[in-house]
Formats: sequence, structure tokens, C-alpha cells
Amino acid sequence: MWRLYGQVPVQSNYQGLIDEKERDTMDMVNITIDGQKLQVPKTSTILEAARTAGVTVPSLCYHPELRPEGACRVCVVEVAGARSLVASCVYPVSEGMVVNTNTPAVREARKTVVELLLANHPQDCLSCQKNLNCELQTIASDLGIRKIRFDGEKKNHPMDAANPSLVRDQNKCILCGRCIRACSERQGVHVYSFANRGFNTTVVPAFNQGLHEVACTFCGQCASVCPTAAIVEKDDTQAVWKAISDPTKHVVVQTAPAVRVALGEALGMESGSIVTGKMVAALRRLGFDKVFDTDFSADLTIMEEGSEFIERLTKGGTLPMITSCSPGWVNFIELMYPDLLDHLSTAKSPQQMFGALVKTYYAEKVNVDPKDIVSVSIMPCTAKKAEAVREEMKSSGYQDVDYVLTTRELGRMIKESGIDFNGLPSEEYDAPLGIATGAGVIFGATGGVMEAALRTVSEVVTGKELECIDFHNVRGLTGVKEAAVKVGDLTVKVAVAHTLANARLLLDKIRKGEADYHFIEIMACPGGCIGGGGQPYSTCADIRQKRVDAIYECDQCSTLRKSHENPAVKELYDTWLGKPLGEKSHHLLHTHYHPQKRC
Repeated sequence: MWRLYGQVPVQSNYQGLIDEKERDTMDMVNITIDGQKLQVPKTSTILEAARTAGVTVPSLCYHPELRPEGACRVCVVEVAGARSLVASCVYPVSEGMVVNTNTPAVREARKTVVELLLANHPQDCLSCQKNLNCELQTIASDLGIRKIRFDGEKKNHPMDAANPSLVRDQNKCILCGRCIRACSERQGVHVYSFANRGFNTTVVPAFNQGLHEVACTFCGQCASVCPTAAIVEKDDTQAVWKAISDPTKHVVVQTAPAVRVALGEALGMESGSIVTGKMVAALRRLGFDKVFDTDFSADLTIMEEGSEFIERLTKGGTLPMITSCSPGWVNFIELMYPDLLDHLSTAKSPQQMFGALVKTYYAEKVNVDPKDIVSVSIMPCTAKKAEAVREEMKSSGYQDVDYVLTTRELGRMIKESGIDFNGLPSEEYDAPLGIATGAGVIFGATGGVMEAALRTVSEVVTGKELECIDFHNVRGLTGVKEAAVKVGDLTVKVAVAHTLANARLLLDKIRKGEADYHFIEIMACPGGCIGGGGQPYSTCADIRQKRVDAIYECDQCSTLRKSHENPAVKELYDTWLGKPLGEKSHHLLHTHYHPQKRC
């Protein structure tokens, strides 16, 4: 339970009167794994116990953040006294248990299971989008499988590629069920389920429809947990290469906050490496004419969204106001809670604000015809691809953002070009749309939009400089965070949620009239954008934490840390936009969302 005092969360740790050492003893059991005597929590499975002991047990259906399924049987082990091999991901430990993970019978069983999967699997590894990132490929290699003893029947399902974000290839599905569990448990959307039986079993949306026909938010969390290439992002790299190679086109690129702390992973660097300057240098070497920072338009978003919040708070608008910069979240409310759309901020996302400015403000400044500008964005998010092609996102008179590449796609482009990423110098973004503050960069982590807004709203309302601009009570990876913050004479109640399952908790409270918040931030993905569906593949929550830590390090190292202090944003208003919520900004930077009706 969290009790919030000012800006510091205090956690209650009361767990009764049992002595801590006594409680630890009661909660632990003694087991033996491969001759190692261990003491592990009695709630552990054998797989969890083995991994804490440094013993690698391969698995495919298992994911540490999803409910165990025991479907693939790759993780089988021997347990003394058991009548057969057991699936370690779902088999609980018990006092005195003796486990062997590396006997001839275990190795043979695992190889047989993987060979059977491979016998039915397409043999196109070298041209597959997940080549060298495929868990099935990795396990086959680790098990020493060099020959497949079985001649299996291949499936022939059509591709599901009619939506702008994701491609589903059921021929590569191994029926692990991870996508089903991620969509239902993590996101609460329930798009996927098993259908049919035996060899004809498939994982499909209802009535075998395409993702564009069902209530999919395009968040990409299914793709992020898929062990093969059964679900991947739609690859737009070839279209971007073509634009870069066209001498008649002026190709500009923007990079989202969360990309700079994750791209390094795709290129062999440590998780959480901050690669901002190297990324800028790489984009120039790829051939982009200008390299800009989405953090600039994140600062702009705070100016518009913050002003909108102040207006609603002081003039009686719909409250709580909810952020609108996560397109997966916007799709969710349009599909599932259309009656609450008035709560959404009308501010566009930073990506779309940037796109509108590139083909208007920037086009005027550099005297380039907007029809000759190709606007590309590098995003951690697959839903951004769908956002870019929405009919509302043409306020410049053109499609404001032409192409969206995920972090993974940019990583592939850098590898394809032969760039030595680690050897690149650190370079700066181009001005003026590359000038940003620390408030812009923290958009990449859950709670960051709220914190950036509070920094600006507090100073605009009071006219006084904050003594401390670090709002720790909205940070962290807790699913839903609540806080009460003093803004002048007002006590502003805020909430922050990440993942759509947690968003549902807040929306249900609003529907019931039980939510007394003034302002809510919602991000569709775990951890916010740092855990987006287009980020480098990982199955470890620790990696998201490292990315979050890196985001706040970027903020701490910034010269300017408040959006309203961004000199380029000030110039934009002084010379071109006029004022936040003005006529011009209303046309370019705001929109209205509408109910989506899909089966």
C-alpha cells in the first residue's frame, strides 16, 4: 500500500509479528538440482529454482512475466520418484526434491520436441526477420540439432498483413500461447485464442479475422514476446531506403526519447546504454538530410497539454484529463471505452505534432516544398505506424509522418549499411527541431509525461520556480501510481498507469464515478515507451529498469529540464504559432478522437 506525502511515496511493509528469520525459514524448502543443494522459496517452480542456481533449462512457452503454461515441453527434467519427465516451468518444488536437468533421457526428450517443431516449421531462417533473434533457432543450436529426423507436413496459412503495424504468419507459430497471455494478462484486450484441434490448431483472433478487423490496439506486445517470427512489426525499411536514395526528396528523421536508451542493445551494447550522439551520427551516415529530436515536440506537447489541463481545471472542463500521446492507449479507449473519450487531451502525440511542424513551419524556414519532404520517425512503438496513417493526421495538408520505423528496424538498417556503430563519434541533433529539455526525454518512461507536465504546470500557475523538480512519486514500475501534488493553492490529484490492463482499472473507476483524479497519464506498454512493442527483444524486467534509469540520467544531465524553458519552443510561439491553444496550434497540434467500431 502506498501512502503519499507531498512528493515522496512511503511504502507500508507490515507483515505481522513473525520474526523475519523465522518467516524466511518457513517460506523456503531444501532441494537438490544436478547435485547442488539449494534453499529456494517454496512458491518456486523447478525452472525458477534452476535459474537462480545458474542452471540453464531451455524453454519456449515460458515467459517470466506471464502465467506458466507448460505447453511446449522443452523444459522437461527428471524428478526423483516421478513416473515420467515433468515440465519444469509448471512443476512446483517441494522439500527434499531431487532434480536432474541433464540426463540422456532429458536431452533426448528435448531434442525430439524441438525436432518435431522444426519438422513443421518453414525452413527460411536466413531470410527470416527474426534470424539470430529467434528462440526456436537458438534452442535448436544449443541442443546440437544438426539433422531433423522427421519429415513433417508444412502449414499453408495466409499472411495477416492488412493492418499498418503488425504482420502475422501462422506458418511460423509454434503454439506456445505467449501472445494469448500477453494480450489478455498484460493488456486485458483478449484478441487471441486457440482454435481447432491437433495439427490444425491455430492462434487466431475471433472468427479467424485479421487484426485490422478486431479490437486490436496494435501495441505490439504480442510481437515482443513471440519466440519466433509468427508476429513481427511491418517492415518499412525498404520504403525509407528508397526515399533516402531519391535526390528529389528532402528526408528528415525524428527520434523518440526511448530509442536512445535501447538502440544500443540491438547493436551489441549493454542494456540501458545511452547512445544518443552515436545514433545521430549513424542516421546522418544512413543518408538523412536532417536529424531531429522528438523530445522537441515532447516539450511542445507539454506546453499545449499543460495549458489544456490548466484551462480544464480552472474553467470547468472534463476531468480527469487523460494524456493522449500513446497511440496504443488511444486505440484502446476508442475501442473499449468510447463513452470516456471526452476525458482525453486533444493534444496530438509528440510524433504527430512534429510531423505537422516539419511540413509547415520547418518547410517555410528552409524554403522546401512540403510535397518534397519525407518525414520519418524512429519509435519504440508499433502502434505509431497505425497512428501515422490516421485520417486526422494530415493537418499540414499532407500525411504529416510518412514512415515510422521501430528501434528494431533502425538497428537492422545500421547493420545493413555496414556502419561501425561503436566506433562512431557523438554528434548533435540539427537545430531548431533538435533542441530539447530533460522534461522531453523523460516521456520515454512511465510517469514521465506526468512529471514533465507538473514541472511546467506548477511554475506557470504559481509564477514561482520549483525548489525541487523531481517528482519521485510518479516514477517507478508499479502498475498504478497515485499522488496528490500542491500546485499553488490547489491540490492536484494525479494517477499514472502503464499497460492496458492497468488502464482498465482506472477507466472502470471513472465510469463508476469513483475516480477523484484531476490528471491521468496512461501508457500502453510495460514501463512506458521503454517497453514498447518495437524495442529490442528481451524477456527480463531488469532490462526495462535499466532503460528507465538511463532515461532519468539523460534528464539529470540536461542543461534545461523544463519544457517551458526550451528556447526553440519559445521562438516557435513568438514567431509563428502565437500562443498555446491558439488558432494555429489548435489546427496543427490538436485533434479529436472518435469511437472505433470493429468486430
